[in-house]
Amino acid sequence: MTKPLDFDQELIKKYDRSGPRYTSYPTAPQFSADYTAETFKRCVEYSNNEIIPKPLSLYVHIPYCDTICYYCACNKIITKNHAVTAEYLQLLNQEMDMLAPLFDADRELEQLHFGGGTPTFLNDEELQTLMQSIEQHFKFAEEREMSIEIDPRKVSNETIHLLAEIGFNRISLGVQDFDATVQEAVNRIQSYELVRDRLAAAREVGIESVNMDLIYGLPFQSESTFANTLDKVIELRPDRLSIFNYAHLPERFKPQRRINEEDLPTPAQKLNILQLTMEKLQQAGYVYIGMDHFALESDSMVKAQQEGTLQRNFQGYSTHADTDLVAIGVSSIGSVCDSYSQNSSNFEDYKARIEAGELPIVRGLVMSEEDRLRKQIINQLICHFHLDIQSFEQHWHLQFNDHFAHEITELEAMAKDGLLTIDDQAIQVQPKGRLLIRNICMVFDAYLQHNVVQFSKVI
Repeated sequence: MTKPLDFDQELIKKYDRSGPRYTSYPTAPQFSADYTAETFKRCVEYSNNEIIPKPLSLYVHIPYCDTICYYCACNKIITKNHAVTAEYLQLLNQEMDMLAPLFDADRELEQLHFGGGTPTFLNDEELQTLMQSIEQHFKFAEEREMSIEIDPRKVSNETIHLLAEIGFNRISLGVQDFDATVQEAVNRIQSYELVRDRLAAAREVGIESVNMDLIYGLPFQSESTFANTLDKVIELRPDRLSIFNYAHLPERFKPQRRINEEDLPTPAQKLNILQLTMEKLQQAGYVYIGMDHFALESDSMVKAQQEGTLQRNFQGYSTHADTDLVAIGVSSIGSVCDSYSQNSSNFEDYKARIEAGELPIVRGLVMSEEDRLRKQIINQLICHFHLDIQSFEQHWHLQFNDHFAHEITELEAMAKDGLLTIDDQAIQVQPKGRLLIRNICMVFDAYLQHNVVQFSKVI
C-alpha cells in the first residue's frame, strides 16, 4: 500500500467522468419514500436478534453555521442567532428518546461523530449538555472513537480542552487553502497561525488524531499557491489529510453561484495541482489510503487498511468495520442491518415529526442480496484495491465469471490500460488505477446507467 502512485495524466483524462463517491452502495439517489420509520424499526429488531448483535456508531448532525463558505455543498442553516441551538438540542434529545429504546441496552456505542454544518456552533455548555444526553441514552464502550469536525475560526483553545475532557479523541480541521486570495474568493478567511494554534492545543490535551481538509480546484488556485499551502500543512504534520476535488455545481448548490467560473483553474491546471499534491505528500511520508485520503504510516487508518478491516461509510473511510450506524439530526443518514435511512432535510418538517412523537425518517432503502454482494465488491476495491474472487464465490455461492460477465468485459478493457489485473483468482488494482478507483467501482454499480443525478467528477 505504500508504493508510489503512478500518475498518468493522459489516462486520467481518458477516464474523466462523473460518478459516485460510494460512501454507500446503493447510493443515496436510490433511497425511496417507501422506506418509513416502521421499516427502520423492523430493521433494528432484526439487528437485535442477530447471533452477535453489532456494536453501535452514532452520527450527530449539527446544521448551523454563522457564515457561508461559497464552495459548500453540505446541508446547513446559516444564522448568527445562536439562540436556535437550545431548541435543536431539545429536538435531538427527543429523537434519542425514541431511538435509543429500540436497540438492546447491552449494545455498546463504539464510535461517535459530530458533523455539520459547524458542530462547534454549539457553545461549551451546550456541547456538555449534548454529551450528557448521549450518555443517558446509550452505553459507551470502554474503548471508543469520538470525533468532531471543527472550523478553526469558530472554536477557542479552551473549547478544544473541553472536547478532550468530555472524551473526544479525534478532530477534523477545515483548512481548504492557506492562500489569502483563494480564501477571500470563497469567503473563508483564516490564517496559518490560527490553524497552527488550534492544532497545538489539540496535541497539548492529547487528541489522538488530527485530520485536515483541503480542497483543490478553488478559484485563483495555481500549482505555486497550492504548493505553498501544502508546505505549511506538511510543516504542521496532521495525522490524516482529506484532499477533496471542488465540484462546481451552482445549479444544485446556491452558494456556489457566488464563485465566478472564469476564476476557477482549468482542468489541466487542476490535474497539475493534483499531481503536485500526490508527489509532495508521499515524499513527506503520507500513505495514500484512496479516494482523496492520506494518513501517516503510524495512523490507525493505515493499519486498518493493511489488516483488511477498513470500511467506507457516510463519513468517508472508517476503522470501525462492523457497527450499525445510528444517525440523529436533520438530514442525517444511518445504516442498520443492511438498510439505509435518512431523516428529513427540511428543518420544519424534521421538527414537526419529532414533536408529533414520530421518528423523522423520510426515505431509505433495504438492500437486496444483489445489492449486498455488489456492495462487498465495491467496498473491497475502494478500501483495499483488491478482491479475492475465490473467497467471494465461496461466500456468495456463485460463479463470478458467469454472474459478472458484462462487468468482466469492462474490466478487461481497463486491464489493457494498466488500471488493474484480473484472473480467476483476484482483481488487483494497479498503481495507475488507484486514482481511478471510482471508475473501477462504477463497473459494479447496477444502478448507474439508470441514474440521471449529476455526480462530481472522479478527479
